[in-house]
Amino acid sequence: MSVVTNTTTIGAIEAPSRRNTELALLAFAVAIAVFAYLNVGLALDGEVPAGVLGYALGLAALAGVAHLVVRKFARYADPLLLPLATLLNGIGLVLIWRLDQSQRLIDRAKNIYGAFSPSAPKQMLFSAIGVALFVGVLILLKDHRILQRYTYISMVVAMVLLILPVFFPAQFGARIWIRIPGVGSIQPGEFAKIIISIFFAGYLMVKRDALALASRRFMGLYLPRGRDLGPILVVWALSILILVFETDLGSSLLFFGVFVVMLYVATERTSWIVFGLLMSAVGAVSVASFEPHVEQRVQAWLHPFADKTLAQSDQIAQSLMSFGAGGTIGTGLGQGNSDLIGFAANADFILSTVGEELGLAGTMAILLLYGLIVERGVRTALAARDPFGKLLAIGLSGGFAIQVFVVTGGVMGLIPLTGMTMPFMAAGGSSVIANWGLIGILIRISDTARRPAPAPAPTSDAEMTQVVRP
Repeated sequence: MSVVTNTTTIGAIEAPSRRNTELALLAFAVAIAVFAYLNVGLALDGEVPAGVLGYALGLAALAGVAHLVVRKFARYADPLLLPLATLLNGIGLVLIWRLDQSQRLIDRAKNIYGAFSPSAPKQMLFSAIGVALFVGVLILLKDHRILQRYTYISMVVAMVLLILPVFFPAQFGARIWIRIPGVGSIQPGEFAKIIISIFFAGYLMVKRDALALASRRFMGLYLPRGRDLGPILVVWALSILILVFETDLGSSLLFFGVFVVMLYVATERTSWIVFGLLMSAVGAVSVASFEPHVEQRVQAWLHPFADKTLAQSDQIAQSLMSFGAGGTIGTGLGQGNSDLIGFAANADFILSTVGEELGLAGTMAILLLYGLIVERGVRTALAARDPFGKLLAIGLSGGFAIQVFVVTGGVMGLIPLTGMTMPFMAAGGSSVIANWGLIGILIRISDTARRPAPAPAPTSDAEMTQVVRP
């Protein structure tokens, strides 16, 4: 008499989680950042900087906590996203600390504000808050599809965040900050770019068939129906209003660009890209013709070294000279003069320090790190099994890519300056916290996409083909 001991000859092969790969890459990222910190200290004073141990332990602790949470709550997540974000955040901290040591910037701050406050300790605190948000996203957001329930609530919240700065005084010519007593300045647009992506993903998932199929072909382009053109007209008008009332070119480009990219991915119609570019160009040219602040930025972009505009364009002129002084391999960390740019550590110009002290090679390496984050986001979108996850991953990756492009293009003279921050690298609490939240959502989607599908339920037919061992 035989006994059935096993019903299959092939054991289930579990997909690798790649968590050990992530841990090794994180250790490498922390080591690179600590080496850069040591390099700056030796270049400035010829001595090992006193704060290197605290910096190394702080960055390693943040990376370790993030890794442990990913290992427990998102076991199958993409193993590259967290190390890439940690490396960019770590290098940004080093560059901000390097600029904190500049006597020129210290004297400048004392002359203008009466005192100097270093930015690196605050940036480390904001990075810790950003990692806390990252941890919160992974623990509380068990399934990214839950966000689809809040499509229209997301729209309302995003609109409030975008409109709120209108009611606060302008800073440096733009109304993109709100000031909360006891907390400081917050840039709501950094959080709005994530929330608006949730709305677009939920909206386009429902409307994409109507937008893709109900159209007429004209000169090789699929022209949408008037009723379907409505959403893009509303978004275009809103982006123009942001540009007019807040004089915020960066948020306007980011907001409209994310919508057009997601619209193209949802419908696969090239005509949406053409319409988007045309409407964006018409809106930008129109606003630049009557809005003084936008016109000033355009003139500074077109003529950065002209006597007439040099007073307003000295920062972009200094930035271009920093890139030129850096050459191919740079002057070396801590040995440049990018601190001549008044706001070198803030907003756009942190990349100018990279260009001067690490040269073209270092700048390309940094841009490659950003490109890898975008690539992993797009790969996550391709692997996602649900349309909402695909669109949300594309929206977050597209918004990240657009922000890097407009900042890089601004400091290199390709497009007018926008005032946006370089993700993870520039000093700014809102930016670093929001981008850690963005990475957390991408990791949650990638975990769902890479997680092995559940085994199919046994059927009666399967019973008939069982292999029975004696």
